[in-house]
Amino acid sequence: MSQIPNLENAPINLTEIRTRAQTELLNILRDIKGDKCLVIDPKLSGALSLLVQSSELKENGAELRHLTAEPIQTERTKVVFLVRAQPDLMRFICSTIHNDTSKGLHREYYLYFVPRRLVSCENVLAEEKVRELLNIGEFSLYMLPLDEDVISFELDLTEKESLVEGDETAFWNIAKAIHNLEFSCGVIPNVRAKGKGAARVADILTRMQTEEPVYTSNMGIPLPEINTVVLLDREVDMITPMLTQLTYEGLIDEFLGVKNGAVELDASIMGNQQEGKKVKVPLNSSDKLFRETRDLNFEVVVQVLRQKATSMKQDYTEISTTTQTVSELKDFVKKLNSLPEMTVSFFLTIQDYVEKSLDAFELKKNSLSIQRHINLAQHLTTFTSKSVFAERLDMEQTLVEAQSYDICFDYIEELLCKQEPLEKVLRLLILFSITNSGLPKKHFDYLRQVVHIERELLISYGPEHINTLDSLEKAGLLRKQDSRGNWLTIKRALQLLVEDTDTTNPNDISYVFSGYAPLSIRLVQHAIRSGWIHLSMSSFLRRSLEEILKLLPGPQLETKRGGFSSIPSYDTLPGTLNSSEKLANGRRDLVLVVFVGGVTFAEISALRFLGSQEGMAYDLIIGITKVVNGRTLIETFISDWDK
Repeated sequence: MSQIPNLENAPINLTEIRTRAQTELLNILRDIKGDKCLVIDPKLSGALSLLVQSSELKENGAELRHLTAEPIQTERTKVVFLVRAQPDLMRFICSTIHNDTSKGLHREYYLYFVPRRLVSCENVLAEEKVRELLNIGEFSLYMLPLDEDVISFELDLTEKESLVEGDETAFWNIAKAIHNLEFSCGVIPNVRAKGKGAARVADILTRMQTEEPVYTSNMGIPLPEINTVVLLDREVDMITPMLTQLTYEGLIDEFLGVKNGAVELDASIMGNQQEGKKVKVPLNSSDKLFRETRDLNFEVVVQVLRQKATSMKQDYTEISTTTQTVSELKDFVKKLNSLPEMTVSFFLTIQDYVEKSLDAFELKKNSLSIQRHINLAQHLTTFTSKSVFAERLDMEQTLVEAQSYDICFDYIEELLCKQEPLEKVLRLLILFSITNSGLPKKHFDYLRQVVHIERELLISYGPEHINTLDSLEKAGLLRKQDSRGNWLTIKRALQLLVEDTDTTNPNDISYVFSGYAPLSIRLVQHAIRSGWIHLSMSSFLRRSLEEILKLLPGPQLETKRGGFSSIPSYDTLPGTLNSSEKLANGRRDLVLVVFVGGVTFAEISALRFLGSQEGMAYDLIIGITKVVNGRTLIETFISDWDK
């Protein structure tokens, strides 16, 4: 199965967006005649795999290499650098060119910034005296479809750059991506934002429409495809990513790491006996079984697989007793291929039976796809069945309930003594800090001291991680307790803890964390249905939500733009929509939900759940800077020197 997802069912034309990016990339390679060495930023390799196959690069004369601090090993005389606009990557490029020069190698160098060039980067090149040796251009990859309802802006350092370094480059790139989308879908008339970064994106987006307005060929104003964009800053809800995700895709990301719609595993996990070999498993909606199970709570996924296995037994009995002719066999195989699951033993038995039929290849292909998820689920249970997994979930639950902080801190100290990975410790510390409105002073000072003094911690993590703590302080994730906590008020008002959550037949988004409703998605619910604050709310709810929004970081805003004041937004639409009220093309109205600073798979699942509910008035498209979990988000705050 290809890692490049099928986008035919996307609510907007994402295929066109991907095709434009593919064409731009291939044109860059074609314009540089002959063989060339394509040197890419390693963090772009996953994105490129969602655009083109490696065979297409080879067809255009490109030999692929990754940019590192080491010299490039190639015999080609043309070198094409394809990198993000970051100063440290410029230094790698300079080092490569200096190394070639010292060896008397004469090459043509091309540098393409993704998505745009920055003066700060060109200054580095000029200081190192290589600027004149480079032909510089841009590969304007501002957005990339990850799946039929998810668009990524491929910005993995947004939170650290904005909160710690004060760099707002990512906000401009996000706004540019949305504005580019408007040239295909029309001006988005309603903008709602919460959080400092989200508000900056909204301001830049409005300015872009003024400076580079979206017009149509007949100069008319079409009804936009996207009615509303909701911009939510990750800073507003740092609790959710620190919790362990409990959806199928979320757990895969927690334990195995999903990158650009795929997970790389030891071949042995997937039933391959080749020692040390790695296999890449695509994870997108093109896989029918994964589409069915990705957003389910993991304990339900295991039940679904068991039910499918039982169904397969019945179908195998059918083929053994009733199938006589090749035509009947083909009909059965067609039915078999529509089933999303089969166990390895069933596959082998049926394969033996039909190996001489024309359908054997398709049967095997389908069966291999099915086996992937059985193997994945079995591997995940090796983590979820351990007592330490249950203990951590209990501790996370205790923290979000805002109870027994002394017990929680004792547990964190125990993790330190056991020399658990630093990210695991920091993840709980951040939960502790946010839900308790900061760390109690005695705990905060103690942590600063042990990093410097305790021999055990020096051995485990090293004193250099004082930089990490400083970055987390600047980002507001670890801080001294300076006021009375407001987490109790927030969680009660927004009903974030839901008792007796039914994970099998959920009726609330809290199923994705088995009882905790992501704060971010609760806010999106309000923003979509009735705006942040609206007169249609009861006076109590209006006052309550207004107070809650003030307690959360950053401003909130609502604006209308593009001359669409007469077009209804969701502050005037009811919460439901009859089938007769759908748009002319048969689709519901659209809302683009953009997470500035990253989003978890569990939050994506919660949004999909909302969109699937009967009577919902909208389809959702999800825009993300990057998919994150607690570990990967914390890792961005750890400086290269720390690593």
